Parts: sequence; structure tokens; C-alpha cells
Amino acid sequence: MIAFGASISGAEAYRRYAQPGIDRAAEPDSQVYAFASVEPIARTYNLILDAAGHRDDLEALVLVHPHTEIVDPQFLTKVRRALEDPAVGIVGSAGASGVRSLAWWEGQVTAAPGRQRYDEFGGGSLPAFSWTRSAPPPAEVEAVDGQLLVLSPWVVRNLRFDESLHYNHGFDVDLCLQARAAGRRVMVADLRLAHHRSIELVKDLDVWAQAHRQLARKWDSVFTEAPSDEAGWKRRARYAEARREACRAIAFSQAMKRDAGVLELERELDLTRASLSWRVTAPLRVAKRWWRSRGEEETGGVREPEGLPAFEGRWELDGAQEAPGRRDTTGRPARV
Repeated sequence: MIAFGASISGAEAYRRYAQPGIDRAAEPDSQVYAFASVEPIARTYNLILDAAGHRDDLEALVLVHPHTEIVDPQFLTKVRRALEDPAVGIVGSAGASGVRSLAWWEGQVTAAPGRQRYDEFGGGSLPAFSWTRSAPPPAEVEAVDGQLLVLSPWVVRNLRFDESLHYNHGFDVDLCLQARAAGRRVMVADLRLAHHRSIELVKDLDVWAQAHRQLARKWDSVFTEAPSDEAGWKRRARYAEARREACRAIAFSQAMKRDAGVLELERELDLTRASLSWRVTAPLRVAKRWWRSRGEEETGGVREPEGLPAFEGRWELDGAQEAPGRRDTTGRPARV
């Protein structure tokens, strides 16, 4: 049995995105652990691990972010294939090797095809991780994106998310490093997702920097080759490193905003082209309405027959006489 879990901080997001994807992928016997979020997110995930770990028939636990939608019709088949090797502990849809900080995407990225759907700039979608180069899966990596984490039964029963990481960043990288330290492999598989989230990668620079410092202190031996040292220069260097990675993430966000803005302009251009013929002929329609209204004013409200110009001359022509009982095409007495 493959179970699903979610930490719900916003019921509306879960209902619109994560739940339809889980319903699409789940089997009749799949158990769904949808828990209300408590801070930090690591605490909620650990409660889900505790609940799922008691199942003797557990094949895998899939942790889904509320803004992540599973769109792969072969999702569970691919999950089972990825976990055929008992040494595999964690599987994701995107990840990287050469991870040296909280910003795992600064390494050599491997990612399955997916879409990032956003509400800014009139709404739209871009290829997921379009701001970095990525290789296609499958591949073994050092860490995977926490938007979707597939955990083996061994990881569910033996590892836990670090609840001392208070800033809700880096919990995914930390768990992957724990798994690798325990001899388990971390893999990226071809799992297709849609990410419904803002273009902004980093919304709070200070929170990001603090989260980076926490993670760097814990995994100093992995991120650097120098011995751990909390002297003043080391603290300053870590903070500078964190701000650098945050600024790079903000730069990636700006690049995505540019691409989203271009897509919005292209949509407006298409609408303009569709209505171009209507706009070009607008002056002609206005002139026609004006001409008709002018003709009705001059004829006392009687419209001229279609196709005939209004008569603007005098009826008293030299030598002309009314022809009794005869009318011209306008309804006036005919002259002879």
C-alpha cells in the first residue's frame, strides 16, 4: 500500500491542488494522512511518519506540498519502479548533486518535466526550473525538492525531520543528507508535477539567511572541507554565503517575472490582432450612422430608400409641371 501525506496550512490550496492530484494517483487501498499544519513543518511531517510507520503493508509514503499537483497518470508505477532497489531511501521529481547549501538548485540539477503555474501577470505557466539547466531523470542526487518526497518504509520508520530547523526551509535537504549518511540512496525519477506557486523563490531574505545558517552549522562537514568553527569570521562568512544564495534566488525570480511578462504581452497582442479588422472599419461605421441620421433630419424623419441619394435640388424647375397622379421613386409628385 502506498500512502500519501500533506501538511495543510491552507485548506483552499490543498483542496484545489494537492487533493485532486492525490485522488488521481491513489489506489483504492491508499491511505491519505492530511494533517493540519503545526510549526515547524517538520513537526507535522513527523506526525505523519509516526502514523504511517505502523502500517505493516506500507510500500512508500508520498509527502505532497499543498500547492503541488500530481499530474502523472503512471505515478505509482514509477514510484514502485524507483523503489525496487532496497538501497533507495528517498525519491523526488527534482534534485541536485554537488549540494553545498540550502539552495540545492545551485548544484547539478536533475528534474522531470513539469509546469510552474502562477497568478502574477494575469496568470500563466512556465516550465518548472526554467531558470536553471537540468538533466533528465533518472539520476542519483544528494538532495531533492521538498515539494514532493517519496519515502521508503525504512526511512519512514528510522529517520525523522529535524524540528530544530525552525524556519521551514531546508527540511528536505536535511532529510536527504540524513538518508545518505545512513547509507541510503536519494534518487530523481520521472514524476510529472504541476507547481501552483508564486514566481518569488525567496520572499524574506532574513528568514532565508537564518535557515541557511542553521543548516550550514549542522552539515558543515558536508558543505565545506574545513573543520567546524563558530569563530567570528566563520559566522560572518556563513551569513554572507546565505545572503548570496538568497540574492541569486531573487535574481532567478526576476528572470521568471520577465518571462511571465512576455507571455502576458503576447496574449494581449493576440487579442489586439483578433479585433484589428473591427477597429479599422470603425470610422466607416460611424460615418454611415452619421450620414443616415443627417438624411433623416433633412427629410423630416423619412429615410431615403437604400441605394438612392437624398434629393437636394428644387422642385420648381423652369418649365416643369406636376404630372397629375404620377409619383417619382421618392414618393414626390413627378415633374414633366
